[in-house]
Amino acid sequence: MSTPDEEFLDELEVEVDVELTAEESARPPADEPVGSWQFDPTDIDREEASLRSLRGAIEALEGGGIPPARG
Repeated sequence: MSTPDEEFLDELEVEVDVELTAEESARPPADEPVGSWQFDPTDIDREEASLRSLRGAIEALEGGGIPPARG
């Protein structure tokens, strides 16, 4: 049986994966003119880096690498 913390981490991991997929799909094609870009690719890179960092933290918590903070 999973604990509330484990359930929260599982749900958070799913949300992060969804956001990563959305960020990857927002990247403009290389041959598309800059003026037609909806998002700046640099902003997308930053967001992806943040999401990947968050995903790594989730995996560390799930794997027992870092103990959860006590509130």
